[in-house]
Amino acid sequence: MSENISTLQENRYSYIPKLPKGISGKMESIKINFGKSTEAFADRAELKQMFSNTYGQPTATFSNESSNAKTDPLTVGVILSGGQAPGGHNVIAGLFDGLKKVNKDSKLIGFLGGPSGILENKYIDITDEYLAEFRNTGGFDIIGSGRTKLETEEQFETCAQVMKKLGVTSLVVIGGDDSNTNAALLAEYFKSKDISIQVIGVPKTIDGDLKTREIPISFGFDTACKVYSELVGNIARDSNSAKKYWHFIKLMGRSASHIALETALQTHPNICLIGEEVDKKQQTLDNIVGNIVDVILKRSNNGCDYGIALIPEGLIEFIPEMKALIAELNDILAENEKHFSTLSGFTEQSEFINHKLSRDTSYTFSSLPWDIQRQLLMDRDPHGNVQVSRIETEKLLIELVESKLKELKNKGEFKGKFSAQSHFFGYEGRCAAPSNFDADYTYSLGVAAVLLINAGLTGYMSSIQNLLSSSDDWIAGGIPVTMMMNLEQRHGKKKPVIRKALVELEGAPFKEFKARKKEWAINTRFRYPGPIQYFGPDGVCDAITITLKLEQENIN
Repeated sequence: MSENISTLQENRYSYIPKLPKGISGKMESIKINFGKSTEAFADRAELKQMFSNTYGQPTATFSNESSNAKTDPLTVGVILSGGQAPGGHNVIAGLFDGLKKVNKDSKLIGFLGGPSGILENKYIDITDEYLAEFRNTGGFDIIGSGRTKLETEEQFETCAQVMKKLGVTSLVVIGGDDSNTNAALLAEYFKSKDISIQVIGVPKTIDGDLKTREIPISFGFDTACKVYSELVGNIARDSNSAKKYWHFIKLMGRSASHIALETALQTHPNICLIGEEVDKKQQTLDNIVGNIVDVILKRSNNGCDYGIALIPEGLIEFIPEMKALIAELNDILAENEKHFSTLSGFTEQSEFINHKLSRDTSYTFSSLPWDIQRQLLMDRDPHGNVQVSRIETEKLLIELVESKLKELKNKGEFKGKFSAQSHFFGYEGRCAAPSNFDADYTYSLGVAAVLLINAGLTGYMSSIQNLLSSSDDWIAGGIPVTMMMNLEQRHGKKKPVIRKALVELEGAPFKEFKARKKEWAINTRFRYPGPIQYFGPDGVCDAITITLKLEQENIN
């Protein structure tokens, strides 16, 4: 064994992912079944016009029965797009094995570094020997990832020319909502130009916000939440042992609060903020701080000057005054990008910004600690948005809570102690070794993507349903990407995008949390999930997230 390979990793190489019965047989025994034609979430007339060649296609599922499936060799390209998520390597393993099932002479070409790999013609031929060291492992290092957006006709044409020269007749895009939106645009372009290249997407994001009834979960969410839940459980155990710290823990999740909600259901913290609830109730920063202080006071009165508070990464964009501030900052920085880059130092930058902000948002900006002001003025992401992961919301809340408690102490209304620790769990979960669920799920998504390609489809996303059942009874298929879309304002223009699935306040997972959060707030009811289990009883190793279980039970 190489000294660079751990004992766990070596043993994981031998794990054989489980496949649904419907796609586990020989190619000739797998039949595609079509459902009804589909419609988009919203803006249907406009999207039908934009996607005149790929809009309204039917859903598809596969079953194990005799068929006339083609068995000609295929040459398929694959890219990993966006942030890492556990299971990406197994999607590629599923693609590779599925292609070899179609025909042993089929080829899989991996474009390096994400979408830019196609534009720059950088690729490798994925072989069985090369793939062997990546099976059932975390990370995207097999071919690397990137955030280049494929959205212009010039880029689309470059992609077509590069792939034609390599003999690639299909492209699989493994990515999140933006990446799969771009995949749909690429599929539409190829169709409109009569270019014989198919495009299939695979749903990836640990954030959990890429899902519909037909796509119950994006891959990586299961593993990442289990990693974060272990860490939060460990800290909760420490908090209950030392009995002297409040731990404010920010959890990754760019927009939606799914990760925070799942981690709360797994660990039973005293406080868990849900951005979507903050938005619905229009809770201000003062309201949020007041609610946190209320819990701290009640626990302190019970002799518990310690606890756990979970904070979703995207919280700051749900707070009304912060949402307005960030929107104005994004516009100002976009319009004055060149001039802003010439300003030397934070003082000049903040003075310039304050002159441009409206009265209310200027007040909000000026009232924030300097560190938070600086973080709000940092470089934007590729979509022109503030990089919320770099804003230390957990430290902002600690500072504001501390200030409020000092006021109460001076008035004699708080007699306890408050000492806080801050944490941010993000990158710790993105490249973890995939759980058995994610290893099986992603491998199945990869095989299903091959079957969609072999059926001649394009503009589809690979789908695995019926996830409450054993993996044997999962249902593999695909759905047209356009059915997940609506139009949103981006850089002053209406653009087609996959609609983000935020936490539903009427959904079963949030209702479960809501029913229990008052007791968790006052009493110490911490739950300790422990580390991911890869070997042992199926009930432990193949367990799904509480979120998925509650959602699927509610559907069924």
